[in-house]
Amino acid sequence: MPSTPPIVLEEDKHWWFATRTRALYSVLDPVLLPHREGRRVLDVGCGAGNMFHHLARYGEVEGIDNNPKPLAVARARGYQVVEGRGESMPFEDNRFDLVAALDVVEHVPDDLTMLRECCRVCKPGGYFVTTVPAFQWLWSHNDEINQHQRRYSKRQLGQRLEQAGFAVRRMTFAYFSVFPMAAALLVLRRMLNRKPALAAPTTDEDAYQVEMEPVSPGLNALLSGIGGIEAWFLRQVNLPVGTTLIALAQKPAG
Repeated sequence: MPSTPPIVLEEDKHWWFATRTRALYSVLDPVLLPHREGRRVLDVGCGAGNMFHHLARYGEVEGIDNNPKPLAVARARGYQVVEGRGESMPFEDNRFDLVAALDVVEHVPDDLTMLRECCRVCKPGGYFVTTVPAFQWLWSHNDEINQHQRRYSKRQLGQRLEQAGFAVRRMTFAYFSVFPMAAALLVLRRMLNRKPALAAPTTDEDAYQVEMEPVSPGLNALLSGIGGIEAWFLRQVNLPVGTTLIALAQKPAG
């Protein structure tokens, strides 16, 4: 497997991102490892390329995003990125072995058009992976400031993927272990009319940073450890509930 860029981003240290990355490895490793030379990966909604060093374990990564500010950071890092929209991508048909849309689809008003584009640029037999927020009833201030259009149920996401032309190979929840705490905290905040201490990036300098609710070092270490245990289970089974959905789909061969 080729070496990855020597970069550790601040969000990599946050338990939420660390848990998502490990969960993605658990879903993707069985079908995409060992690494194969010449494999192409597309990160849709790549921002500053914050996931490139993780996705590089599966192939050569390219990215697309509609925001020029984080793309400038990605280019400064030496990443291959283009400016464009996920609903109309400037790539030829059947180009990529893996297409990833990680916490992106929920931002798009016409999610089906975007998913069809992802299927178009994916090679026959290639894979598509996406993460989206789960359960509309978990809608919160975080969804609002990040301009989400919706949260998804398993049925809704599965139908969208099939309508786009994919065959769903696996769908599982993530953050199963913290789901009861997250749901209870959301209900409590609604009762007290309190909002979490986070904000969406608003300046050029922080355009490439993803804001998450801060936690103490001790709690962050504990939740990161729980995420590691959850990732082990994800290699064996699909989790029945959680705050995020992970879907692995495949473009039918031929």
